[in-house]
Amino acid sequence: MFAKIRSARALLATVGLVLSCILGALVPTTSASAQIPYLQLNATEPKYASIVIDANSGEVLYDKRADSPRYPASVTKVMTLYLAFEALSEGRMKATDRVVITPRAAAQAPTKLGLPAGDSISVDEAIRAMTVKSANDVAVAMAEKLAGSEARFAALMTLRGQELGMRNTRFVNASGLPDSRQISTARDLAILSRATMRDFPQYYSYFSVKSFAFRGNTIRGHNRLLDSMNGFDGLKTGYTNASGYNLAGSAVRDGRRLIAVVLGGSSTAWRDNNMEDLLLTGFEVLKRRAHGDRTTIAANLYESEPTGPIMRPSIEQGDGEQSSLQIMLTDTPRAQPVKAAPTLKAAKAVKTSKGNWAIQVGAFKSKSLAKQQLTLVRGRFARFVADAEGAVEGAAGGAFRAQFQGLTAEAARATCAAITAKRQPCMVLSPR
Repeated sequence: MFAKIRSARALLATVGLVLSCILGALVPTTSASAQIPYLQLNATEPKYASIVIDANSGEVLYDKRADSPRYPASVTKVMTLYLAFEALSEGRMKATDRVVITPRAAAQAPTKLGLPAGDSISVDEAIRAMTVKSANDVAVAMAEKLAGSEARFAALMTLRGQELGMRNTRFVNASGLPDSRQISTARDLAILSRATMRDFPQYYSYFSVKSFAFRGNTIRGHNRLLDSMNGFDGLKTGYTNASGYNLAGSAVRDGRRLIAVVLGGSSTAWRDNNMEDLLLTGFEVLKRRAHGDRTTIAANLYESEPTGPIMRPSIEQGDGEQSSLQIMLTDTPRAQPVKAAPTLKAAKAVKTSKGNWAIQVGAFKSKSLAKQQLTLVRGRFARFVADAEGAVEGAAGGAFRAQFQGLTAEAARATCAAITAKRQPCMVLSPR
């Protein structure tokens, strides 16, 4: 699918994405990223957005409102799965390990497996439940297994997304259930889709599973294009009342792979037809380019906007059971009770002794990038991390994690809160 060893040109492009993500967090934003963490849509603006990219090169072949903020719905689970695949590849988790359904996980809204608190399933079953059933209870249980809590896992999701180049995305839950703070874009979801198949090709086949046997029952999926479109093999559907019908999809033709994202469709059929049109036109464009024709998808596709109200799907559509959970699209952020970030003086005051806690401010594909992140954070938050020791920790799978170590628990929490208050990624690490 993808060669593990990339060309120098592709590597430079990846480095550029990471650096632009880091630098973008250090300067005022005026684009769609300025609207994070709240979605601000004009009432007359269509929900629809789309993008098509070449999976091998990352070239954008077509986009429409690709950087406009949208609700990702259950396409969110692609990031939950990305982190699960990462844990599997690094040996931190095995496919036979058990995922316990906690009371919080069991209480999630449908779609879900509906298992009682205290029950457990294997990691392999959990992955299938997320890709096929889009099970929200399992997504939360997986988040809690990997990070201790869904909130901490969501922070890790956002952090990893920024490292991948998802500049306009914020996650606050692992499932995609409605939350006005959970925002992404068509471009960011395409970046995530490409990263998932590039970094974990050994697990990508999970996205093409149509059904699986579970405790005497057959759990069937609702990604219809897996049956109807030749070469289509993933990735994830999504739906809430506020998001409309979403789909991150990919297909292969003649040895070429395309990725497309469709957000805000008015029905399952409209979304699926639109996805198929985008991919088929994309493959035709690639074929014609190979014969010297300088054409584009836009020149060959008339893409109409979804019309009419969003229709409630049938029960077998999985995410459709969330249709009663609505989000009001507002022009201004709604008031949120927030805990005040510690002042510089307060953060400094708690650092009176060394400890064995740490904070992590990024994980990167190269040691040099991790060191650059340490320098950037220390330069901007010098008074917060003055007593901490900067370190780059290598991990299985080739990741390099930028950390500040030697903090007390109180100092780690206060420092990370101050850093995240400035919209910089940060995660508290307790002693092992």
